[in-house]
Amino acid sequence: MEPLSADGTELDGFFDILEERRRSSDLSYAFRTFTPQPYRGAKPISAAALKRMVLESQYLSYIIQEIMEESDEPREALLEEASTLLDEMSQNLQLGFIRLLGYALNKVFKSVFSSIHVNEDGLTRLQQAIQEYPVILMPNHRSYMDFLVLSYIMFTYDLSIPVIAAGIPLMGMKLIGEIFRRSGAFFIRRAIGSDKLYWAVLSEYVRTIVRTGYAPLEFYVEGLRSRTLKSLTPKLGMMHMVLEPFFKGEVFDICIVPISISYERVLEESLLAHELLGVPKPKETTGALLKARTVLKEDYGCMHVCFGNPVSVRDLVKGKINSRQYNLVPRDLPMKPNEETQEFVSGLAYMIIRLQERNAVLSAWNLMAVVLLQNLQGIDLDLLTHKTLWLRRLVLRFGAHLRWPKNVPDSEVMSLSMKLHHSVVRCEKERVYLVEEEGPGPVTQEEGVFRRAAAVLMCASYRNQAVHVFTRPAMVAVAATTSASNRTDDIFHHFKFLLELFSNEFVLIPGQAVQDFEEGCSLLQQSGAIGRSDEEIYVRDNGQETIVFLRAILQPFIESYQVVFRYLCEESSQTFREKMFSSNIRSFIMKLLISGKVQSYECLSSDLQKNVLSALLRMAAVTKTKIDDQNEFRVNKSAVKRTWDMLSNGWTPQISANARL
Repeated sequence: MEPLSADGTELDGFFDILEERRRSSDLSYAFRTFTPQPYRGAKPISAAALKRMVLESQYLSYIIQEIMEESDEPREALLEEASTLLDEMSQNLQLGFIRLLGYALNKVFKSVFSSIHVNEDGLTRLQQAIQEYPVILMPNHRSYMDFLVLSYIMFTYDLSIPVIAAGIPLMGMKLIGEIFRRSGAFFIRRAIGSDKLYWAVLSEYVRTIVRTGYAPLEFYVEGLRSRTLKSLTPKLGMMHMVLEPFFKGEVFDICIVPISISYERVLEESLLAHELLGVPKPKETTGALLKARTVLKEDYGCMHVCFGNPVSVRDLVKGKINSRQYNLVPRDLPMKPNEETQEFVSGLAYMIIRLQERNAVLSAWNLMAVVLLQNLQGIDLDLLTHKTLWLRRLVLRFGAHLRWPKNVPDSEVMSLSMKLHHSVVRCEKERVYLVEEEGPGPVTQEEGVFRRAAAVLMCASYRNQAVHVFTRPAMVAVAATTSASNRTDDIFHHFKFLLELFSNEFVLIPGQAVQDFEEGCSLLQQSGAIGRSDEEIYVRDNGQETIVFLRAILQPFIESYQVVFRYLCEESSQTFREKMFSSNIRSFIMKLLISGKVQSYECLSSDLQKNVLSALLRMAAVTKTKIDDQNEFRVNKSAVKRTWDMLSNGWTPQISANARL
């Protein structure tokens, strides 16, 4: 079942790596010969030697000297602390544990996944890159399975096992944490703050891995696992660390490999939805992991892992950074990146996420989820099939990769998808509904809304895996139908406003509004939805269905932002603390949902609420200060009202309610 390309033909190069595993024993797989080709044929460095190089580095010595002068702490005590931090942090990659993990993962993956498809041409390019340059693996982050499946694939294809930046909570899982450490994970605190010594140890540890080519280094440019399954805006701290050896001329080049991991069904789907509704995330412990083993009895369908083309930092940096600045400072001394370096690193991080999105493989269920969310009262099965097939044609025109079996009737493809996602959707008397949680006793109004919201957010997570395909044309569609005129300038002005407002909601590269606008317009033209002259954009008669659908894609986001704006203008005090905001806005939205004044259950998503605050901070409608280790916000209500009015211009609840696919 290969993915479809934009013209509807099957894409070549994806192979199911579980097929062969099912024909051989787990032991023979785990203990087979493993002979990866290292970076430039170098002899492997032990984990102990790597730590010694960090502790003896001139850079760490320089930072320790600075701390001594600031705090009067003795060098020996600081060195001992640095050594302790390194012991807490560092990986201890051992082949024996890789084999143990390989044996366990082989059993687990064969049990929970029907197939794991990998593009072998991408692995061939990766193998060549590992032998020539330090390699940085940059996958998207949607599940705890992400780093496990990548190490499994690398072991399967005889490629060097990566060392992986992992969160500190995993380290606390006792036995499991130690297995991960010995399988290549190194552990980073989530809140480092201004701890100068910790930053120094971490950055030197990362740079030493890169410049020695110790192993491919893997980290998530998004920083955290996405609870919404949308791409997140990049975090740049680790990105600066891994690129510094190149900027300082310590390595000739660095290859970055974007990796797109696409799940047909995510193991944590219910957990993610409840986290977004304010339910505390379970503590990551070995006991909790063992209790959660019931998930292994479920079917999670297929997975696609696409290894993108290696990106050469040396090629990208030409003409963008003046490298002579780095010659003025000794390599061993710290150097704060200047503005052009920061701009380059930021642009590269955004580019990697866009490449991850473009290489993602959608499933039939992703398209069905889009349709279901626009028909929350249920939809006839025949109509769901008709609308999903219409949407399939549209996403292929928009250039998406789609897994849709060619020799299976369309109705059966969709029936199998619903069966796989029985936790989200049910079909009764040829009508399809979202599944809501059941509980003991009578249900209060608040409990009813919570259960409905959990069902909607679970379904929305699968729509979100496809939302990047529609983001730019949808913004053009909204701008074209809400602007004062058909003039291109007016539509672009409104499009730019939407870009700025939603730049925390979707991955939109700063400073590329014109390119994004042209991309959106081009896709709408290709699909026959709009026409363009030199000065005007107009919706074609046969493009109304596409425009209405694309407006409906953004409707939950627009309504959610409007609700938060309303709260800040009418209900909130002028200053508030972050925790107070979370609880108060949830209560406010709950009342609106119960009264029927708001239709979108996605308003209750804590991530979405935080994104609204981030947008207003960036647009200077809200300011933030730190008081008693808590964030305090001050609202400029008139500025928020102006933003609210502009967003609501031409967009009424009646329009959004009718804008259904």
